[in-house]
Amino acid sequence: MARGQGAALDRKKLMADPIMVTTIVVLITFLTLFILYPLAILLVDSFVGFTRAITNTLKVGFLVGILSSLIGLLFAYVEVYVRMNKVVGGLFKVVSMLPVVSPPFVLSLSMIMLFGKAGIITRFLLGIYDNNVYGFWGIVIVQTLTFFPVCYMMLKGLLKNIDPSLEEAARDMGAGRWKVFADVTLPLMLPGLGNAFLVTFIESIADFANPMLIGGSYDTLATTIYLQITGAYDKAGAAAMAVVLLCITLAMFAVQKYYLEAKTAATLTGKASRARMLIEDRSVKVPLTIFCSLSAAFVILMYICVPIGALFPTWGYKFFPLTGKWFSQVFTRYHGFKAFKDSFVLSFISAPITALLSMIISYLVVKRKFKAKGFIEAVSMLAMAVPGTVLGVGYIRGFSQGVFHTGFLQGIYGTGLILIIVFVVRSLPTGTRSGISALRQIDKSIEESAYDMGADSFKVFMTVTLPLIKDSFLSGLVTAFVRSITAISAIILLVTPSYLLITVQINEFAEKGSYSLACAFATILIIITYSAVLLMNLFIKHFGTSKTTKED
Repeated sequence: MARGQGAALDRKKLMADPIMVTTIVVLITFLTLFILYPLAILLVDSFVGFTRAITNTLKVGFLVGILSSLIGLLFAYVEVYVRMNKVVGGLFKVVSMLPVVSPPFVLSLSMIMLFGKAGIITRFLLGIYDNNVYGFWGIVIVQTLTFFPVCYMMLKGLLKNIDPSLEEAARDMGAGRWKVFADVTLPLMLPGLGNAFLVTFIESIADFANPMLIGGSYDTLATTIYLQITGAYDKAGAAAMAVVLLCITLAMFAVQKYYLEAKTAATLTGKASRARMLIEDRSVKVPLTIFCSLSAAFVILMYICVPIGALFPTWGYKFFPLTGKWFSQVFTRYHGFKAFKDSFVLSFISAPITALLSMIISYLVVKRKFKAKGFIEAVSMLAMAVPGTVLGVGYIRGFSQGVFHTGFLQGIYGTGLILIIVFVVRSLPTGTRSGISALRQIDKSIEESAYDMGADSFKVFMTVTLPLIKDSFLSGLVTAFVRSITAISAIILLVTPSYLLITVQINEFAEKGSYSLACAFATILIIITYSAVLLMNLFIKHFGTSKTTKED
């Protein structure tokens, strides 16, 4: 009671002293305005920026997934159901091949050069100066053109597996082509279409290079993670963002892997019982063929723009006469020999390791029974769902001070060894899936005969199993090499000045606006990867299992 009366008396005395009251109010205002306010704004901006990056990422991912799936479906439908000439078929094959042998950001580079403010088409042909290809629509267009060939290849296989007799039965009952497609074909392939959408969605939200080049001020999670580390040096904040991106991709991967893949296998009837009657009706054939041909030609033009752009004397100001100076400067001024040597050597080392490790994992998963088999299979496939930037942040947090900050394995951080490990991990799922498919076709009796003759597990694998799946091994080898030499998202956070990698150099010059130089690097890289694919395919054709079987 007395304490309460004393406090009331103190307040009364305080309020009776205007100078003291004024001093307190001014002090509170000062502290709030110049300490609490900026910190609160920083927290709000951080939360809003993080939320905006998530929203932006999901918006791009959903739209790119929908557009890529629809365009891929149209291309697949035209190839499987419409009678095409050889020229159109050739265009389709080129379109499906180009994204495989090209760096992931080549189309962003082409989009800027063709339709940017100093673009060949917009500025110099159409005289448009106020256009802006950067931002949301720039990312969507580039990613759609990059990823729709993936959907096309997936859906083409699904459409070929649908039994034509199901559709012909509906036609015999009087249904039109659209009715047959809507009521028979589409329901049969709907799970596969959903699978294509989710695969593209995961690729889109995990993509770092395209949003980095053409995103402008439109932030996505992948680019925000990168800038958080390289700009703000905030590894913990980047790790938090990486977890959010990882959760999204893992959720989508789980749906795609364990639900839609099973549904796709269940809805298809297997090998077709008879040949499909191809559409020759000009009212259907002509518009579909023209649209797909023009789209394919446009994509090819975008890729052709890269070597042409490398020949321009001064990008944005002078396009003629063409010159080869940028190719010369790649090697004489910008350490091109070191960049190509480092990239080639690291990829060349990682490729056989990946291929062999993939075959070993495949062998254990398919041919052996033990408790940890599920763990090995799940973790080896996990890298398929992990975005490259997330993996890069994980390696920084996990190995920069050693495992659990003990110093163990700290020595690999910043070396070429950690880059090789990343290349292996990123390519492992593709080789493993190929190996599992190949091994499931081998009869058990072949290996059992070797065991009966006294061979151990290693000898059986090396002398019996591996030769039988050497096509898959060689295919995994070239795939691993191509994926490694064109990778950027995972390694850009881990590469040090000791190593110059081609993709990092291309990204750096493109960000600086040195597009001709970036194109020169990209052109040489495409030539290397395409040559590697051709040589390996030639090798498989002449020395692969299929060749031996055919001769026998």
